[in-house]
Amino acid sequence: MSKLQPVRGTRDIFGPDARRFSHVVKVYQKIALAYGFEEISTPIFEFTDVFKRTLGETSDVVTKEMYSFADRSGEMLTLRPEYTAGIARAWMSGGLAQHGVMKLFAHGPMFRYERPQKGRYRQFHQLDAEIIGAAEPAADIELLALAWQLLCDLGISDEITLHLNSLGDSESRAAYRTALVDYFSDHEAKLSDDSRTRLHKNPMRILDSKDPGDRALLGDAPRISDYLNDLSKDFFGAVCEGVAALDIPYTHDERLVRGLDYYSHTAFEFITQALGSQGTVLGGGRYDGLIELMGGPSTPGVGWAAGIERLA
Repeated sequence: MSKLQPVRGTRDIFGPDARRFSHVVKVYQKIALAYGFEEISTPIFEFTDVFKRTLGETSDVVTKEMYSFADRSGEMLTLRPEYTAGIARAWMSGGLAQHGVMKLFAHGPMFRYERPQKGRYRQFHQLDAEIIGAAEPAADIELLALAWQLLCDLGISDEITLHLNSLGDSESRAAYRTALVDYFSDHEAKLSDDSRTRLHKNPMRILDSKDPGDRALLGDAPRISDYLNDLSKDFFGAVCEGVAALDIPYTHDERLVRGLDYYSHTAFEFITQALGSQGTVLGGGRYDGLIELMGGPSTPGVGWAAGIERLA
């Protein structure tokens, strides 16, 4: 009889690894509570539509990475690939909206069918922070301050750089989308199959492609900063000023887009060189259209997630 092994992309956490893991969680809980955040726990599986509707039909997560299955009653369910959609669902269905602005934090396992490599697993664990109901740049700044405090208290801030960008409001993104479609349509024959699929559905995702042929086209691609309206410029300027006032070192990375479709305005990643190509230890941004996309009222929000395995 063959010896039973863990499923590829999973691992047992024990001994020193478990102690480092627990240390990260405890440090985060202490900081989040000090910042006035409330802890929330959501199910590890949701109706598949929760993620399909929010992450975008063309996102890699939905098309390639979700663990979805039919239960015995025929309902399509998905092991959560990220936190934000489930927390937004809880905000809508659990009556949290009556509390006004909500500052929530969580930690737990996520699941994605990805190629296992250094710093990346198919079952992995995340810290999460969300502020729902706050439209002001101050909320973005508070979350960045929370993230930086965590990295400092874990003693790893010297190794990490904040990359910051604006994805603009809906008007700015629409203008930028048109410019990207025009540009990449002229080079469609050189695009990867994935990027050709995205071209007319979500061309901003092409900017995040890892395909060498796609990346060769990015140097001359339109830049979103040229399409931001005054409102978007002012919002991003306020966020940058707040970050500078907190002495958080950052770089404006105009090629930064987040891997999920619901982001607007602020997008950010804290990046280390210690993990090679998997260098993002914490990332997030603003998602003002997410809850409305799920069938709820128009509600602003901003959040981030961090990989515990990468922090530990």
